[in-house]
Amino acid sequence: MPEQLTAIGDQIIARLDATNAARERALGESRQIVRLCANCIRASHRGDLATARRLSSEARDRLAALATGLRDQPAIYWAGYVQDAQKEFVEARVFLSWIDKTDLPAPGDLGVADAVYLNGLGEAASELRRFALDRLRAGDVPPAEWALTTMDDVYSLLVTVDFPDAVTNGLRRTTDMVRGVLERTRGDVTVTVRQQSLERSLERALSRGA
Repeated sequence: MPEQLTAIGDQIIARLDATNAARERALGESRQIVRLCANCIRASHRGDLATARRLSSEARDRLAALATGLRDQPAIYWAGYVQDAQKEFVEARVFLSWIDKTDLPAPGDLGVADAVYLNGLGEAASELRRFALDRLRAGDVPPAEWALTTMDDVYSLLVTVDFPDAVTNGLRRTTDMVRGVLERTRGDVTVTVRQQSLERSLERALSRGA
C-alpha cells in the first residue's frame, strides 16, 4: 500500500508540476501579448500603421502558439489570463481596422470567443475618445464626429446583449464604461461644433460690417 500511495503521489505531483509550468508560460506569454497590443494601439494613434500591423500580426501569432501549447491544459487556458490577452488583441485589432479603414474583423477572424470579442470591441470604442480629442485639438471636426458615430454604433450593439455576466464575461461593466466615454465625447464634440459655428457667424458678421 505505501508503495502504491507513493506511486500515485508521484504521478499527481508530476501532473501538477506540468500544469504549473504551463501556467507560468501562459502568464509570461499573455503579458507579452498585452504589451504588443498596447504598442499596436499607440502606433495606430500616431498613424504609424506599418508598425501597428506588424505588432498586430506578432500578437496574433503568439496567441495562436499559446492556444496550441495549452491544448492539453484546458484549466490553464480558461483560467482567465489567456482571455484577457485575447481581449487586448481584439481591442488592438479592431481599433487598427478603424484607423486603417479596413474591414472590421469578426470573432472567427481573430480566433476568439464571442464574449471576449464583445468586451474587446467595447475597449476599442473607448480608444476612439482619445482619437476624437486629438482631432478636435487639431481643429479637424469631421474625423471626431466619425469617431463619435462609431462609438455610438458599438454602444447600440453592446446594450442589446442581455445575458448574465457569467456568459458574457462581465460585459455589462464594459457597456457602462462605453456609455460614459460616449457621453463625455459627445459633449466635447458638441461644444467644439458649436464654437466653430459661432466663430463662423462672427466672421461673417465682421465681414458684412467691414
